[in-house]
This record gives sequence, structure tokens and C-alpha cells, in this order.
Amino acid sequence: MSKLHVLIAGGGIGGLCLAQALKKAGIRFSVFEREDDVAKSGYRLHMNMDGGEALKKCLPENLYQLYIQTSRKNPRREMAVLIDEQLKEVGVRPHIGAPNDKDFPHTAVNRRTLCQILLSGLEEDVYFNKRIVGFDQDEEEVRAYLEDGTVVRGDILVAADGINSAVRTQLLPGVSPVDTGARAFYSKSPLTSELREILPEVLFDGFTSVMDDKEIFMAIGPYEARRPVIEAAKELAPHSIFEPVDDYIMITLNVSARHLSLTDEELRQSNSKVYHEIMLNFTKNWHPVLKGLVERLQPETVSLLSVRSINPIDPWPTSRVTLLGDAIHAMPPSFGAGCNLALRDASILAEQIVEIEKQNKEWKNAISHYEEEMRLHDYPIFEMSSNIDLARKFNPVYK
Repeated sequence: MSKLHVLIAGGGIGGLCLAQALKKAGIRFSVFEREDDVAKSGYRLHMNMDGGEALKKCLPENLYQLYIQTSRKNPRREMAVLIDEQLKEVGVRPHIGAPNDKDFPHTAVNRRTLCQILLSGLEEDVYFNKRIVGFDQDEEEVRAYLEDGTVVRGDILVAADGINSAVRTQLLPGVSPVDTGARAFYSKSPLTSELREILPEVLFDGFTSVMDDKEIFMAIGPYEARRPVIEAAKELAPHSIFEPVDDYIMITLNVSARHLSLTDEELRQSNSKVYHEIMLNFTKNWHPVLKGLVERLQPETVSLLSVRSINPIDPWPTSRVTLLGDAIHAMPPSFGAGCNLALRDASILAEQIVEIEKQNKEWKNAISHYEEEMRLHDYPIFEMSSNIDLARKFNPVYK
């Protein structure tokens, strides 16, 4: 039996990926997720080599194949394409962390499907409606305190509980989310045969960004699975629960808060119908194809996100508590890197925990090694995502 017991705060993409890797290595773990389900929000996720290679390392072969088969069909060009609001192409750039497989490159996935893949086989060790709100530690163990008063003990506590991490708040009390000034309206439109016929080919490339002269920015990303989710899951993970996913286009409208007539408080009290009307108003003079996309989207799918970040910080004292993903480096979505970095963090951290289990490394050296590697790799990508001159070329709404 494993000597280690790893406690994971958060059952999102990073936390579940870490759990999969630990299960693969035979190391005990417990995941505590504050929600009653996985992936209640979000649609299409861009996947690059960082994320894809992490999944390859962490998942058992059947689940990795399920990820591949339910990812998006190969686009004509795996590029980030910039067009203006009248459909004129004005620039292209390769994605950060380009795909690495000729036949099945890492392109895009449906977020909920990925979370269901990552949960597959872990069901007995993931505890829903259980939120870690604090901890203490000593040389022997770490104790995590749940919101319901329960205390759980382990050897390492990993904060994978997102940008509002309660664990980070205690561990690094001076570190708080920073408002980028951007407000993102997320939505999706069914990708019907009728819509396919009228959409130009450029909108089916890797990821298309639209920018007008008023600093309004739209991101457009199709999701067309290589194989129907239920069909693939029936073969590769027949004992897990998956939901069918029809083809769709994700449409995200990004605007600066200063361009909105409603305050943040008024926006929080509004509903998806109001958000849809805001999207329609900002795109009313755009090319009929782009305007039509917004008109056709499903109003009930529209949600609002105030884009915040966790800025890079100096190294902190290594302890039995560490962090991954948005809990430590939430970043603007300029390059679609956040999900991929969370997966990479999980993969690197798992490798170090295995070294502790094998007694090849003392726990403090292993955690320190992970944190240093995470900072060296992830912080430069954060800087690129947050670089005003660079980011504004593809998303001008940031401060």
C-alpha cells in the first residue's frame, strides 16, 4: 500500500489530472470538490502540446484514446487567425505550444467531456459538495479543514481550487486576483448543416479572432468531434457516465468594462437574455455572417466572466502545501494557455510525488523542484498573455 496520502482541493481539470496520475502510480489520494458535479460552465477548450502531452502521461491508455477520439477534427490550419469585423483576414500566428501529432494533433475539446474523462475511474475517491477552507501542517502531516467541520489528514495538500483558492489565501495571504479590465461573454451556437453552408472557411480554422476599430473583440471556435462522444465512451470507458455533445461553435465577446453602460454589480444581477442583448448591440454593424452568428446563438448559454489574473510572485517557502493551475497563475485567455498549463502542472507535480513515494527524494526537495519548474515554464507564458502590446494585437480589451 502506498505510504503517501495526497489531499487535493478542487476537482477541476488540474486536480483530476493529478489524481489520474497518482492512481496510475498506485499512490493514495482524495479529491474534495466544492460543487456537486464537474464542469458546470465553459464550452470549447484549446489544447496544445503542453496539455496533450500531460494527458498522455497521466491518463491510462483507454482514457487518453477517448480524449483523442472526442477532440476536435483537424482544422484546415492550426493557427490563430485574426480578421476584422467585415471578414477580412489581417493576420495569423501559430498557437503557443503547437500541436505535436501529425494524425491527431491536440486541437480542442469540449470542456465537460474532458472533465468526465478525467473523472472516469476516480469516482470513489472524489468527494463532491466538500470544500477545503483551511489547513495546518507540521513536520509529520498536513490537516485540511472542510467547510462542514470535517478534518482530513495527509502528507501533501495540493491547491487546485481555482482563482478564488481558499488554500492559497491562507498560504499566501498577500496574493489576490487582479482585475484585467476585460469582461467576457461566453456562448455557443449549434453547428447545423445550414450554418455550415453559409460560414466562410476561415471560421473553421484553429481559432478565429475578430477585432473592430472600437476595440471590441470576438473569439470564434468550432467544436466538431472526431467521433461521437457516446459511441467512443461505450467502447473505451463503458462503466463511466458521459453526455452526448452535438457540434457547436463557441462565441466569446470580450469588451472593456469601460465600454459597458452597466456597472459590474448591475451585470452580476442581470441574466443571460441581457448578456445576449449586449452582444447583439456590440455587433450590430458587423458583417452579416458574424452578426448572424450572434443572432443564432442560444441565449440561455450566454454567461459573463470578469477576467482576472494571479500575477507571478517571488518564490515562497516550500511546505507540505503547494498549488497548481489557476490557484497560482490564473492568466488572461489571450493564448488559450490556462487549461494546458494546469494539466502540465499536474503532470510535473505527479512525477515529483512519485519520487517521494519511491524514497528517491525527500518531500521538501520534491515539492520545491515542482514549484521551481512550474515558475520557470508557466510565468513566461503568463507574461506573454499579459503583455499589453502583444495581447492587444489579438485582444485589445485589456488595460
